[in-house]
Amino acid sequence: MGCSVLIVHATERPRLVEIRDDLLARILEAEREGWLGEIEGLQSSLTHADETIAQLDAQIARKQGAVNLGVPTSREIVARTATAAAP
Repeated sequence: MGCSVLIVHATERPRLVEIRDDLLARILEAEREGWLGEIEGLQSSLTHADETIAQLDAQIARKQGAVNLGVPTSREIVARTATAAAP
């Protein structure tokens, strides 16, 4: 989870949420069992998972908020040219 050059695709978000939920459960178990050394490593992994999910959410929001610049398609260009050239 902590690899800074790891590229995660938005389709992998459900799996990351599953991993995060598992980490939360493991942290609770470690606290319950008194495994103090284990908690720090799990917390670090949880932080990375949360950061990755937040980055994916931001990426998804940017893509959904894309602005149509109105660039015409080839078909539209041909239709305009044919109409303009007609007498």
